[in-house]
Amino acid sequence: MSASLSHSLADQGIETNATIHANLDSAQLTEHALANNEGRKAKHGPLVVETGKHTGRSAKDKFIVRDTETENTVWWDNNASMTPDHFAALKEDFLAAVGEKDTLYVADLFGGSQPEYRVKVRVINELAWHNQFIRTMLVRPSADELESFVPEYTIIDLPSFRADPERHGTRSETVVAVNLSEKLILIGGTQYAGEMKKSVFGVLNYLLPPQGVMPMHCSANIGPDGKTAVFFGLSGTGKTTLSADASRTLIGDDEHGWSDDAVFNFEGGCYAKMIRLDPKAEPEIFATTQMEGTVLENVVMDENGEIDLDDNSLAENTRGAYPLSSIPNTSEKNLGPVPSNVVMLTADAFGVLPPISRLTPNQAMYHFLSGYTAKVAGTEIGVTEPEATFSTCFGAPFMPRHPSVYGNLLKERIAKGEVQCWLLNTGWTGGKYGTGHRMPIKATRALLNAALEGKLDDVEYRKDPNFGFDVPVSVPALAEKGIEQTILDPRSTWSDKDAYDATAHKLVQLFVDNFKPFADHVDQGVRDAAPQPATQAA
Repeated sequence: MSASLSHSLADQGIETNATIHANLDSAQLTEHALANNEGRKAKHGPLVVETGKHTGRSAKDKFIVRDTETENTVWWDNNASMTPDHFAALKEDFLAAVGEKDTLYVADLFGGSQPEYRVKVRVINELAWHNQFIRTMLVRPSADELESFVPEYTIIDLPSFRADPERHGTRSETVVAVNLSEKLILIGGTQYAGEMKKSVFGVLNYLLPPQGVMPMHCSANIGPDGKTAVFFGLSGTGKTTLSADASRTLIGDDEHGWSDDAVFNFEGGCYAKMIRLDPKAEPEIFATTQMEGTVLENVVMDENGEIDLDDNSLAENTRGAYPLSSIPNTSEKNLGPVPSNVVMLTADAFGVLPPISRLTPNQAMYHFLSGYTAKVAGTEIGVTEPEATFSTCFGAPFMPRHPSVYGNLLKERIAKGEVQCWLLNTGWTGGKYGTGHRMPIKATRALLNAALEGKLDDVEYRKDPNFGFDVPVSVPALAEKGIEQTILDPRSTWSDKDAYDATAHKLVQLFVDNFKPFADHVDQGVRDAAPQPATQAA
């Protein structure tokens, strides 16, 4: 039986004769999805679905309506615009489509766990599994909170809708249109559920900076010492993997806010990459693939309900959505103290960066605004192998405001809290992509834990000749794991040292060229933190 809505669709001006299934729980939504033939159930409990041709975000099909609200507040160099007239036509056609549906699923949810800064979001879906996904990913209100819930923002997600580029001002039949004045987001022509979660992230990235809250594309956890660490990084750099550590309390794996007194999760669930998931290296995440309530996207399953996490025939970007409660040792309130450590994750496809480096506040802001990593296959349509990329603030696609807004907030917060900053390379060593190999996860974990536990405070450091940051010369934790100290000096892991030097020079130049648009928005200290070409390692 569906719960009722305290604030009806009609109250919002949305007319439909559809049967409304409101605020169903995960088990009920799984039942509906199975009855609707939207997916199949795996042997051990998860709902397994396919997203069709869209197996990642359609970044080029996302638009923000350009009007008096957004004209001078949105970073238009980074965000595609839609005219109010085109949005009006799109909204008219969306509402007509909603009116013709026989069945709709509605979930009332929160974006954000800290009550002072959360946003009330209503999501309207034609697919039960989409509703289960977003209910899993956002913060679920209590029964009492639902009784008086009036949505502030509304998302309507209709995969069956086809946009008309001429009528709606879109690029294709796929559309993600965000109207910050009307507080309405319309998603059509794609079954990739991640569009919904990232739309909420974009709204919070717009709303929170004027309130002095730093929105972050990061994971976060708390150590046994009660100290919080945040992990910035793009998809595939290890945010989810490294934050799901049984010895630390998980706050969340992807999206957070940093207020004066807390780091708080924007979400109530995790959205982990599942392709080639190693049960030994990532046991907490692997366990969710055998739980009721998990939604597995584009994971291959045989006729007996057995899943194959190594099979990428449907997509490289296979995903699992599961509630935070599925991970042992999670924060009860989805929040923790302000950070003591900030870790920036990069998957360096060039094999140039050390596995760990200590950053000054100016270097931290430089690398935050640079947002260097490698795009990993499958996260976006058309990316089939890793390639070097810069995504400012480690999340440019989700940043409506100018990067300097977020960068200055970060620098202020680092200075205020005496935060230690690190750059962690989870990418390649022993050569660039194609000749080297991926950094061993046991090495990454050993170095990360040493940093977070204060065991790198007193070790000897060298200056990286190209990037100028401090790199440990030796770390006892590596020896304990049977890992050679040479991994700390990337040049020494290359058989061809001249090739390393040439590649490092190239990467430095990429950084310098990429930073030019930001140079006028930062002070001299940050500009001086830029890398300098060197001909050989120290």
